[in-house]
Amino acid sequence: MRATLRWAQADFRAHRGEALFVVLASAGVIASLLLAGALFGYAANPWQRVFNQSQGAHIWLHTRAGAATDADALAAVDGVAALSGPYRTAATTIESRGARAGVTLRAADVEPPQTGRPLVAAGSWLARPDAADTGSATGSVVLETSVARALWAEPGDTVRVTGPDGAPHLLRVSGTADAAEPRYRPGGAAGIGWVLPATLDGIARTDTGQSVGLRLEDPDDTDFIVQRAVTVLGADRVAEVTKWQQARSEAGGDDRLLGTVFAVFGLGALLAAALAASGAVGARVRGQLRDIAVLKAIGFTPGQVTRGFLVQHLAFALLGVALGTTAIALLGARIPGRIGEAAAVWQDLPGHTALMIGIPGGAVLLIAASTGLSAWRAGRVPPVPVARAALPSAAPMTALGKRALGMRVPPALVLGWRAAFPRRGRTLVPVARLALPLVLITVALVAWSTLDQFRSRPAQVGLAAALTVRSEQPAGPSDAELEETLAAVPDIAAVHPGAEMAALVPGQTGTITLRGLGTARQPYPSAVVEGRAVDGPDEAVAGQGLLDLLGVRVGDWVRMTVGGRPQILHLVGRTIEPESGGRVITTTIDALRERDPQLRPAFHALELREGADPRAVSGALATAAGATLEIRETPNPADRLEPARGVIGALIAVLALIGLIELLTLIGTGIRDRGRDLLALKAIGLTPRQIGAMIVTAAGLTALVAALVGTTVGVLSGSWLVDTQGASSGIGAGIAQLPPLPVLLTVIVGAVLGAVAAAALPATRTARRRLADSLSETL
Repeated sequence: MRATLRWAQADFRAHRGEALFVVLASAGVIASLLLAGALFGYAANPWQRVFNQSQGAHIWLHTRAGAATDADALAAVDGVAALSGPYRTAATTIESRGARAGVTLRAADVEPPQTGRPLVAAGSWLARPDAADTGSATGSVVLETSVARALWAEPGDTVRVTGPDGAPHLLRVSGTADAAEPRYRPGGAAGIGWVLPATLDGIARTDTGQSVGLRLEDPDDTDFIVQRAVTVLGADRVAEVTKWQQARSEAGGDDRLLGTVFAVFGLGALLAAALAASGAVGARVRGQLRDIAVLKAIGFTPGQVTRGFLVQHLAFALLGVALGTTAIALLGARIPGRIGEAAAVWQDLPGHTALMIGIPGGAVLLIAASTGLSAWRAGRVPPVPVARAALPSAAPMTALGKRALGMRVPPALVLGWRAAFPRRGRTLVPVARLALPLVLITVALVAWSTLDQFRSRPAQVGLAAALTVRSEQPAGPSDAELEETLAAVPDIAAVHPGAEMAALVPGQTGTITLRGLGTARQPYPSAVVEGRAVDGPDEAVAGQGLLDLLGVRVGDWVRMTVGGRPQILHLVGRTIEPESGGRVITTTIDALRERDPQLRPAFHALELREGADPRAVSGALATAAGATLEIRETPNPADRLEPARGVIGALIAVLALIGLIELLTLIGTGIRDRGRDLLALKAIGLTPRQIGAMIVTAAGLTALVAALVGTTVGVLSGSWLVDTQGASSGIGAGIAQLPPLPVLLTVIVGAVLGAVAAAALPATRTARRRLADSLSETL
């Protein structure tokens, strides 16, 4: 053991540069993976991120109008760490661009509170009246992000607020903010808005309640603290209680989808990183074959050689992993931009400790497995170096290569091709290792393109109607008059009457959504990906979630019960259905009227002309129809997945770094393995420039083939992954969108240019070496 350690120490002193590269490669890979994990947690767990950043309250108590809140008594409850408020509140209705939402206004100060602090996402927080109130608005308001999105309200807009007394007021939107509370839901929970106390006095002087947030020492004591707090205030005074579990569960759908996608990317990136780091270790072992032969010649056993390499390189890997992990733990939060913010928040998110241990531990295990295999091969090296020198280091020149040289093809190109693809076995391994990061990059681009499709081409993913209009006055205009009014508004291409109702499935064990949309003359343009569209009576299309629930296929007949009456429909197609988990069956409203002749449309879905702005059309509708319409934008799943864009971009950067490390390893290994060939080429008269060009050409050709293979496999696997996720979520397969051809070509060209740039310096140094310096390569 002593001899092994002394040899390891001597080897480290003799090859410090190679050892430093292995350590830095491991540290860089681990640091990149940990930053990717921080970004994953930042984007895939938005509610927890907001809760931690805002010092959110675990419990919100809302008292009735006129009921006072005893803040001192609540603060004295055992287990309460801090209070947020109490804040005076008033229930109002806010209108903007024809959209209307119920909003609870809260009186807040110009300085946001420390506990339950709203996080300003756009614009600014409330300012003093003389600085904020301008124009015709009587005050300013900060809207919670979800209600601002429902109202199409942005900082600088003016909204109309109707208070408890019915009087209208104009407020200017100074900003939007995120809060760790239940989101706004149309027809459900009201939204949240923050105004100055003076502004709230002008809207509701007497009819106000109060809200107070409680941050607990132990979140598991939530139910017990709720009982104590309600007892302190009086059960007759408390109108509503919201708990942190409720808010988190409402955001759980986003976590599931993003978490699944990021888990796949994370595992792939971990595998690619471990292969890159282990490749660097294996290359160092192969570069010391001469030293190993000398060790065996002086008496080292195969076991001693194996243990020496294993211990030495495991120590390098552990050192690199420790450096990378420590750097992120101590300095990650100081990185400017979103990456530093994500690293700072990540420390308080669930799963942080598991990932901080799991990612480095998994990488060390994979590196150890590869190192053990390389060390075992080192133990089997023959002790006679001449025997190895007699073996050919590259494939013999083929007839095609000789013919190319005879046709005056540049020798650098011919020899570079021969160096890049010497033998089938020696060619597949480096190409496959370099192609793996490119496969994952292409998969990430497929996910990015799919998100862009939801935003830029919503009709192809089942979102043909951009707006939904409901009449709020039953005695208002007739259906024909309303449709005529809607069709007269500019930029509206089609008006589709619709109705939705709950239907019992066969056996009455569950409910689905039965939707009548469009007419027989003008059917709704559903995104049909299997079968055909509705084209006759009693025909319908359904989402993947409904097909899975009922165990039926396209072409089957489905019987359901609606209001005690049977409805039998023929499934002629499968559509992409983003709503209700895909458990929706859609037919024409004419088919529903066969069962219920008195059925009237409950809403109208509006198709807009290409390039039309839904906000502008909504404003035009509000002007044309007055206050008789409720206008809402069709929910788009891309809104929930918007945080994924930044993470995908960061993932591509991490994978590019991993690919660069793999590429540097392949270039260094190739130069080392072809040392005797380079000596021979110099001897027969090749100039240093031709030798350098040959090395660069070999690296570029290897990267080109790897990029072609990686992008092809990535396109296929990315499409399969996205469609599989869509099918499992109920939306349905067929949503995957391939990246544009110029983007794929950019990936290929970038990989080749990166390889050429990475090989330029090693090629220059190798080409300038003298013949005497290369004599050792023959041993």
